[in-house]
Amino acid sequence: MLSVAVQSRRGMFELDVGFSMNEPGVLAIFGRSGCGKTTLVNVIAGLITAQRAQVTLAGERWVDSDAGVNLPPERRRIGYVFQEPRLFPHMSVRGNLLYGANRAPSGEDAKAVSIGFDEALQLLGLEPLMQRRPAQLSGGERQRVALGRALLSRPRLLLLDEPLASLDAARREEVLPYLEKLRERRIPMLYVSHQFDELLRLATQVIVLEKGRIVAEGDVAQVSRAPALRAIVGPDAIGAVIEGEVLEADPRSGAATLRVGAGVLHVIDAHAVVGARVRVQLLARDLILATIEPRGLSVRNSLRGIVQDIVHEPDADLVEVQVGEYKVLARITQAATAALSLQAGSNVWVLVKAVSLRPHG
Repeated sequence: MLSVAVQSRRGMFELDVGFSMNEPGVLAIFGRSGCGKTTLVNVIAGLITAQRAQVTLAGERWVDSDAGVNLPPERRRIGYVFQEPRLFPHMSVRGNLLYGANRAPSGEDAKAVSIGFDEALQLLGLEPLMQRRPAQLSGGERQRVALGRALLSRPRLLLLDEPLASLDAARREEVLPYLEKLRERRIPMLYVSHQFDELLRLATQVIVLEKGRIVAEGDVAQVSRAPALRAIVGPDAIGAVIEGEVLEADPRSGAATLRVGAGVLHVIDAHAVVGARVRVQLLARDLILATIEPRGLSVRNSLRGIVQDIVHEPDADLVEVQVGEYKVLARITQAATAALSLQAGSNVWVLVKAVSLRPHG
């Protein structure tokens, strides 16, 4: 388990956070630029010293300012991947990877990431690149090499500080599937980003920072509905993230059917596999509410639920609906709320105009 408590002041900025990561997976640290994300991970890595801090991993104290403990960065066994890959330009891909492997400590460590050289090549798709120099690689390829070098150092924790920030959309989409593979291996990772769509794909736990404080935390489903998140990502990006199981899949047409709670969703997913779990993002702007069961509509997806809460915003109402074990959000006009006589406890049908699928965390 990773446990962190940090208090640090630099100039007018003050960071005051505390959290724990109990399970291997991806703990995402999300927030606007300047909210304290990089400062926080640099304290964890030992690159900067906070006025007061306690950092422990699996019972080992890395930092305890009260007891005068501050383990040097090289003894913390952290694999750090930055925005820029920071590869050695005079070395080939093989040379850069071997540099990481040669820095790995000898002996067994059950708490460390243990991935062999050939396995890392396969996991990150690096085999065709081995003889190239960094200048001959695309941005996405360079970041995959940086990931491989970090993994081969046999870290106990991976820190990824905005690793896709310098890439265009196409290169980001190239790298994300490899990060998903690492998550599936249950490698403990702290992932820093200000792009919420990255978190939807990768995170198992999310912390939202604002002005040096944690304003929301929990799993992706919880944080996706948090009011503090709405203030950061804006009204068009808010919604709910829920999980579904693939019941049927037709690879020829790409059509798939998902079980979501007690209902089903019909989606297009050419890679769906029966029995697989997927994350489903339902944006509030893509949901319609009805008080009677809909019939004869082109919208195929509807889920039955109960209104839990209605938040009145300046230009619309945000309606929270319990759908089986999940909660979703629908943004409707205040006139619609009044016309439908919606209130907590109202039975409704949620019509889903669009579904965004994310591989399961």
